[in-house]
Amino acid sequence: MIVFTEEKKFSREDVQELFLSVGWISGQYPGRLFKALMNSSTVVTAWDGDRLAGLVRVLDDSEMVAYMHYVLVHPAYQGRGIAGKMVEMVKEKYRDYLYLEIMPEESRNAAFYEKYGFRVMEDGVAMQLCNFSNRS
Repeated sequence: MIVFTEEKKFSREDVQELFLSVGWISGQYPGRLFKALMNSSTVVTAWDGDRLAGLVRVLDDSEMVAYMHYVLVHPAYQGRGIAGKMVEMVKEKYRDYLYLEIMPEESRNAAFYEKYGFRVMEDGVAMQLCNFSNRS
């Protein structure tokens, strides 16, 4: 049985294993990743016993805008509705905000979010600055 929580009870090793399981570069920086998650506004996690199966992170300004960043499920648990459940939990928590935003890293993932009511911004474009010189 999968258990969902907002408690930040995960370890550095838990998050590193999860992020590396889906091939995300963040997993290569476990100390920074753990610190970032601990300092995030909201982290929803999915657990199968003591194994971290999924995670969603949200950054917010406490009133108007929440940005859902990191929605991932370990490959062994994909296809079980875990990501959808976590997204619904975030939507419920932030229902009184003016905006709940997500920027899928890959356009092919947009259809997943559309199932949960998100829409592509009409004239929006994703932008990013990568600071690869500061990798410690």
